[in-house]
Amino acid sequence: MHTESPQSLRDQTVLITGAARRLGAVMARHLHAAGANLVIHHRQSDREAGLLAAELNALRTSSAVTVSADLLDISSFPGLIQTALDSFGRLDALINNASTFYPTPVGEITPRAFDDLIGTNLRAPLFLSQAAAPELRKRRGLILNLIDIHAFRPLKSHPTYCAAKAGLVMLTQSLARELGPDIRVNGIAPGPVLWPDAALDPTQQDKIIDRTALKRIGSPLDIAKAALFFLADAPYVTGQILPVDGGRSISGF
Repeated sequence: MHTESPQSLRDQTVLITGAARRLGAVMARHLHAAGANLVIHHRQSDREAGLLAAELNALRTSSAVTVSADLLDISSFPGLIQTALDSFGRLDALINNASTFYPTPVGEITPRAFDDLIGTNLRAPLFLSQAAAPELRKRRGLILNLIDIHAFRPLKSHPTYCAAKAGLVMLTQSLARELGPDIRVNGIAPGPVLWPDAALDPTQQDKIIDRTALKRIGSPLDIAKAALFFLADAPYVTGQILPVDGGRSISGF
């Protein structure tokens, strides 16, 4: 039976990486509305993070804090966990949402781009999950990884990004085995729910939408609702990847 309510996450603390804007901010608002306290991680989006925290705190006093860290620097990870503990006394869920995304055509791949894409999309979720595990274990908590439908089907000119996200699929499943029974680990693989910051040509957008079974773009809220499902309504689900893609993954690429 569905148990979602306005307070289904009451008193729980959720750390979301890359939460100042775009998909991360939508998830933060949605989980906050369900009662969660939020640790809003960002790297350089100080203004956006501050405005989001102020918005959430206006709705519920002392329910959101911000923390800045470069996810390529794993030495900063204990500080992220400590921010949650200092602010709210607990950590119930980690959402590895932060990502870098840009093309790396073969022949133009540089070590710097490789380190950035693998570092943000795979290395950071691994080491941050490891840092969070002791606290999550105390709460029988959740790690939720934001993956991509292109972890399963390659996107042209993006071999490094796709390889990183494919690695995150296996990391999700491996951590589910390693950290069970105390911690659940799952993933969401979004399809076309939000266009990249670098605008796509409308013709290209139409082509992507046409490849979905539902023939329409989704919404970041679709991902936020899936995240809430994993946090509030899926106590017997672990090691699973949920595509939220309008059926694109069954429609060919």
